[in-house]
Amino acid sequence: MRYTDAELETFGLGRETIPRHVAIIMDGNGRWAKARGQMRSAGHRAGVNALRDIIRFSSDAGVEALTVYAFSTENQKRPPEEIGVLCGLLIEYFRKEIDELDENRVRIRSIGDLSWFPQAVQEAVKNAEARTAKNEGLKLNIALNYGSQAEIVRAMQLAAASAAAEGRAPTQADFEANLYTAGLPPVDLLIRTSGEERISNFLLYQLAYAELYFTDVYWPDFTRAEYIRALTAFAGRSRRFGGLSATRRA
Repeated sequence: MRYTDAELETFGLGRETIPRHVAIIMDGNGRWAKARGQMRSAGHRAGVNALRDIIRFSSDAGVEALTVYAFSTENQKRPPEEIGVLCGLLIEYFRKEIDELDENRVRIRSIGDLSWFPQAVQEAVKNAEARTAKNEGLKLNIALNYGSQAEIVRAMQLAAASAAAEGRAPTQADFEANLYTAGLPPVDLLIRTSGEERISNFLLYQLAYAELYFTDVYWPDFTRAEYIRALTAFAGRSRRFGGLSATRRA
């Protein structure tokens, strides 16, 4: 269900100030669980529940693209038991949520090196991508075994190779066409939860002019109300992109 302008106004939001592309570093699952005397796995499961509502609101509010940091290349260093839990949650999420996501015209795409994961995870992700490939609603990008520095090197190498085959120097357009996020608008708003204030190798190129929003709230507690607070803060920012006049969403 797409919110009307009047409905957005009830949240304190306006159509023209909704960011086209939101990126989220979903941080704090483990600390959320520890604070409650629970296993880290409970925090990860609670984090999945939080993500579900943020996806729904993004879709209904008219956000064009939502990119979430689900598993970084550095997360490979985590204990095997925790990685196993995360893989199980990924499979469970795609199997349980795919019907609703598809009905709401959400298009799913993974970014990162999916080949590192067990075959069952790869199949679950690829099946979700194939099923939603023609959807024209929210573009949901899930960063899995993703690292931005590796993405940049990969894009540079592919751009150089394709340009060399044509006997010319690579261009910025060649480079951008080989990023995992090719075809998406630049990130307008980056949200990071749990009190950390760093980028952590996430979308370094795509964040060039993004507004940054940091909150102390752990990801499992990042409710729709917290998301609206972040979107409202974004709406109040003056974005000049190096110029003198503020620019709003195109």
